[in-house]
Amino acid sequence: MSANSDVTVSPERAGTVDGLVEEFTGVFAREAIADCVLDSYGQLRPARVEAFLPLLAYRFARERLRTAAVGQSLLPHPVPEVLFVCTHNAARSQLAAAVLAHEAGGRVVVRSAGTAPAAAVQPEVLTALAEVGIDAGGAYPKPLTEESVAAADVVVTMGRGDSCPVLPGRRYLDWDLPDPDGAPLETVRAVRDDITARVRTLLTELDAVQVAR
Repeated sequence: MSANSDVTVSPERAGTVDGLVEEFTGVFAREAIADCVLDSYGQLRPARVEAFLPLLAYRFARERLRTAAVGQSLLPHPVPEVLFVCTHNAARSQLAAAVLAHEAGGRVVVRSAGTAPAAAVQPEVLTALAEVGIDAGGAYPKPLTEESVAAADVVVTMGRGDSCPVLPGRRYLDWDLPDPDGAPLETVRAVRDDITARVRTLLTELDAVQVAR
């Protein structure tokens, strides 16, 4: 987590740092948290509406700090963690993350990321999820980071396995799914249903591993 030299500290960013320092007291030093916040602003800025940037940067930095802490064994790791990765983090990986979080009910920590994040989640994805009772209105595309891979037990790519860092001790899956970017709602529904079947199989496997421990 390195700071972006083109991003300066503002009162909003200072407030974000203060809130995260309080949450991660004893885990990370203030300087490391500030670096993460600045870098998160820098990574999100090209694809964000400025008005929402402080909130999204806070959420992104918080997730990065948590995953870094888990990856370094600084925080407990009581349940499996699954990371879904696709190109834009606007459709397939968002569908998979939302469905798994819904199906797991807290039994799994779920995250998603993109190798080239879009500006927003595809509207048809939000509609397709809402149709099955899943509210993903707060979802937003975010870039893939090495700390997110390090914290994951399972990394699921969607035709982009060669773009994801390969670290020892992780289970890697590649789901060959069509990219519904720009596709009509009926196509997104079909991808959603395919993903749902795969997610349920994965969740069954993860539950079996937890029982065996």
